[in-house]
Amino acid sequence: MTHIDQSTVENTLLKMLSADRFARLSEGMERVDLPLRHVLVGSDVPTTHVCFLERGLASMVVSSIDEEVVEIGHIGREGASGMHVVLAVETTPTRTFMQVAGSGIMVPMEAFQRALADDPEMKDFFLRYVHTTVLQLAHSALANARYNMHERLARWILMCHDRLEGNNLAITHEFLALMLGVRRSGVTNELHVLEGVHAIRSTRGNVRIMDREKLIEIAGGCYGVPEREYEKLLGPLRAR
Repeated sequence: MTHIDQSTVENTLLKMLSADRFARLSEGMERVDLPLRHVLVGSDVPTTHVCFLERGLASMVVSSIDEEVVEIGHIGREGASGMHVVLAVETTPTRTFMQVAGSGIMVPMEAFQRALADDPEMKDFFLRYVHTTVLQLAHSALANARYNMHERLARWILMCHDRLEGNNLAITHEFLALMLGVRRSGVTNELHVLEGVHAIRSTRGNVRIMDREKLIEIAGGCYGVPEREYEKLLGPLRAR
């Protein structure tokens, strides 16, 4: 298995670890391609690996008993899948899969759990990351309850922009509809609103950021708090 040098890593969490802590996770570490729809965490099945994304975007979704599905968060190069294990939970009813193809670094669950058990400070580090994901979820609930559709859409586009490289986001209308819990036609109409103020340009399967500051202005108070918390506790969030 090819050795992964920490200096080549593009995942923020792995970059922030000290060299000795990175070495503790390196046993069995493997860099892999992550195609569209690839499942990182299955619903109610034991998770075998933690995946530290380097490129692409993964969605965490929840399903109701009558098969309604909505996204509750997403992961890019700032994070990792399978973090429920940090909370001593073996399985989760949520599902995580790739919405934008990319790549990542897989760490076997046994090696990850052993490293956390041996190093309480490393566990604290990953608990701080879990805290930021819970805060992201809390602000999604706030956005859904108190903000209108184009404000929520601006927020989600900004969150994708934070996690994907460049200004062209390979995200579909179907993806945005899932994220926002609305019909595709509603997303299309709201994209036209954002295009009308020259914040974005939308084509099939792509959203181009034209004016990030305008998007931040439109999103208002439903964007920014979780992002600042991440940067305070862990490091730079936005992909450069």
